[in-house]
Amino acid sequence: MRNLKVIMTYKGTAYHGFQIQDNAVTVQDVVEKCVSRVLNSETSITGCSRTDAGVHANRYCFSVLTDSKIPEKSFVRGVNSYLPSDISILSCEEVPLDFHARYSCKAKEYVYLIHNSECRNPFAEDLQYHYRRKMDIELMRKAAAHFIGTHDFRSFCSARTDKTNTVRTIYELSIEKENELVKIFIKGDGFLYNMVRIIVGTLLSVNEGKISADEIPLILEKTDRLSAGKTAQAHGLYLNRVFY
Repeated sequence: MRNLKVIMTYKGTAYHGFQIQDNAVTVQDVVEKCVSRVLNSETSITGCSRTDAGVHANRYCFSVLTDSKIPEKSFVRGVNSYLPSDISILSCEEVPLDFHARYSCKAKEYVYLIHNSECRNPFAEDLQYHYRRKMDIELMRKAAAHFIGTHDFRSFCSARTDKTNTVRTIYELSIEKENELVKIFIKGDGFLYNMVRIIVGTLLSVNEGKISADEIPLILEKTDRLSAGKTAQAHGLYLNRVFY
């Protein structure tokens, strides 16, 4: 038995997230079918994370157990030959059998892309969130600093979450602006359902004067979803990197 660690990238616009669902097309469903064809057996893959409908991934990791002796390079070429144009396998390597794409993960980094302009960019449609208001990056950075550290993020996750433990650690939260493109990077030990999108939405609420930058610690303490900002749209979000 071999354990393969695979890195892929995908545009999530056409999919209802990563994880297999009934009556919906997902990334996992499409990839598993292609992997099964290459390995000549019904195969399941284990993803590093769930992603919501419309969310993208720059470097997503999954692991797959197989008896096949296929070379790693042939696996990459073979699976890519069957995949649609919005999913691509980047690399494959054999790893120890105890490696698990999800449970071996030490940290994840997401990036949220904002096209900050009065006018839409047709080439960024479904890939960046279009935001017309002028952005006070320094004010947003001041608010962002309050998220760093270990906190109960119940105020910043969907009420639909199935997690009883909502404590997470944010290692880094940075905001970069280059011309009309704003990038919000968030790295942490794990993320709750919609957590990154709600943090981004709250930072935008700070920018709009609806929430004070200094209110963030109080919102964290309240553990009340209604006290935080809106949930930013899915299409600006990317799983950027996974750390093992």
